[in-house]
Amino acid sequence: MAQTTYIIAEAGVNHNGDINLAKSLIDAAVSAGVDCVKFQTWKTELLVTEQAEMARYQMENTQSQTSQFQMLKALELSYEDFQELKAYCDLTGIDFMSTPDETQSADFLNGLQPVFKIGSGELTNLPFLVHIAHFGKPVILSTGMSNLAEIEQALSLLTANGLRLDQITVLHATTQYPTPMTEVNLRAMNTIANAFPGVKVGYSDHTLGIEVPVAAVALGASVIEKHFTLDRTMEGPDHKASLEPAELAAMVSAIRNIEVALGNGIKQPSHSEMENRQIVRKSIVAARDIQKGELLSADNLALMRPGSGLPPSRWSEVIGTPAREDFKRGDIIR
Repeated sequence: MAQTTYIIAEAGVNHNGDINLAKSLIDAAVSAGVDCVKFQTWKTELLVTEQAEMARYQMENTQSQTSQFQMLKALELSYEDFQELKAYCDLTGIDFMSTPDETQSADFLNGLQPVFKIGSGELTNLPFLVHIAHFGKPVILSTGMSNLAEIEQALSLLTANGLRLDQITVLHATTQYPTPMTEVNLRAMNTIANAFPGVKVGYSDHTLGIEVPVAAVALGASVIEKHFTLDRTMEGPDHKASLEPAELAAMVSAIRNIEVALGNGIKQPSHSEMENRQIVRKSIVAARDIQKGELLSADNLALMRPGSGLPPSRWSEVIGTPAREDFKRGDIIR
């Protein structure tokens, strides 16, 4: 059986700044059967200037022209909130993770989680990468908006500052919400795997639906990350490009089925096939009545089911030999 994919349900900012809603998201993630629920942690004053604009998708999804600063401030949870969410995850039996967006929040999260997720926006933030690397913990690195040279630079910096390649998982991603199917370029995940031997690869999905992350697992993703929400009609920048709970559960089920279906790669009859083999394969049989001593030929032989006699692969051995006994039409030649 293939290695189990680590499935991250990205709650992100879909709590809308409400810790009770965040706990409900944790409950939904647990019910869906994912491995981890992930949030995002920042102090707005350390993350963005007051003049920074929202992305177009954020403006469209929020129907607002406010600044990015105002939007993020409204969505910000306190460090105490995250400590409470971590405890709630421990209580419900799901892994907690949160992506830091600046170094102060990274320092805070270092006391809460054994793995760090680095978002696509920080891939070229070299001082930030050095800061994370010094924690010495495994890293999941998203690579939206990047090329191979930028990924190589990030990996070189992480490994130069204490991390091993086998501690790093690189996620292919397209940073557009939602991502058009024409811009997914899922084969880029394999390009990353081939370009950087030693790292694990995965996929962070922003498409609508569940088929692309399922396909990524079939292509070898070891980690899948997918946004989810309790209700896509809620106000906020990421709800519209997120799965609802039933869809998240369907994605998990599909991924687990694909893992089983991938198997061990050895081509051999399966256990359940063996009983069908004699039914659907063919044997050499008498095409008409044959007397003992008569030469067997293409005129008096045929290939028919069941497959309990001499297989068709021995046809040339049988042709031209004398019949060892009398055969009636349809008798299996033995």
